[in-house]
Amino acid sequence: MSNKIYLSSPHMGGTEQQYVNEAFDTNWIAPLGPNVTGFEEALESYLGNEKHIAALSSGTAALHLALVLLEVGSGDEVICQSMTFAASANPIVYQGATPVFVDSEPNTWNMCPEQLERAIIDRLKLGKRPKAVIAVHLYGMPFQVERIQQLCKAYDIPLIEDAAEALGSTYQGVPCGTFGDLAILSFNGNKIITTSGGGALVCPSEAHKKRTIFLATQARDQAPHYQHSSLGYNYRLSNISAGIGRGQMEVLDAHVALRQQMNSFYKMQFSGWNGVAVFTEPDEKFVSNHWLSCITIDASITGFSAERLRHAFSEENIEARPLWKPMHLQPFYKEALFYGNRVSESLFDSGLCLPSGSNLTDEDRNRIAAVIDQFR
Repeated sequence: MSNKIYLSSPHMGGTEQQYVNEAFDTNWIAPLGPNVTGFEEALESYLGNEKHIAALSSGTAALHLALVLLEVGSGDEVICQSMTFAASANPIVYQGATPVFVDSEPNTWNMCPEQLERAIIDRLKLGKRPKAVIAVHLYGMPFQVERIQQLCKAYDIPLIEDAAEALGSTYQGVPCGTFGDLAILSFNGNKIITTSGGGALVCPSEAHKKRTIFLATQARDQAPHYQHSSLGYNYRLSNISAGIGRGQMEVLDAHVALRQQMNSFYKMQFSGWNGVAVFTEPDEKFVSNHWLSCITIDASITGFSAERLRHAFSEENIEARPLWKPMHLQPFYKEALFYGNRVSESLFDSGLCLPSGSNLTDEDRNRIAAVIDQFR
């Protein structure tokens, strides 16, 4: 059987090993050191906008600490995009708070501003002021930034920007990861760049960054002995992992361009097909890194479903995957509140994620195209 084509596999640039070797040679193995500092500085330079980066062990850890910084706790409600990975919602429960899920809109597949405002107004009528809003840039596609920001400002609710999938994406030329009161990044093995496992909290000030690092290193007080006046966490990124990140930052723009080329490849493959739509930017304000390229299939027109195409790929040892199952449909969150019109449910039923890695070869693309051609 041919080698497996993965949905999104790690892609090294060549200098990662150098930074890792330096960490070993200098014995900087702990969760601090020059690679951690260098990685944070590289991210701060990339994002600009006077943002401050705290490198952490995962994007989930970053989101958890964002909620801690906003003092989300038991009895609070946090509004969260429903169509997303579980890590966007689970930290709400870690804090003893209650998630309130909001549907997508069809243009960006992200949080619907109309349903968000409906949820806010309804919760306020019941005396339940949401403690935060978590909006996600799904698959690298920016959400409706201006409208979501305006609503959060109008109702005085902090915005947490989940940019786990969107490093390298922009809205009106401004990098994703800079629009929220706090924002999170992920460097998991399948992301546009990786540290093997890792993430970051994008903070508005140096004070917020210092507080984040304090909490991420077990909240140890300034004392010669181990003393803790606050609850802390073991969430800091290691110097080894950060070394990988420093090398990856050197190829980030190249990886974004290659992912965008894969999206163009799928547009060409499905050009002229009735009933198949390639997920792309709604207008020129949005620039997606196209972390994953996705399609929707109207089986009533095409005569085949997304699931049938997925199986055809699988038979050729090519990975494809359904879209994120909305959180309000997940068994764990079946009792959660949901505001929406079944947009995310429809997308889940008809959508498919396709191989999108920046390391795919012409041979890989030929194999992918051959499967698609079976359905012409």
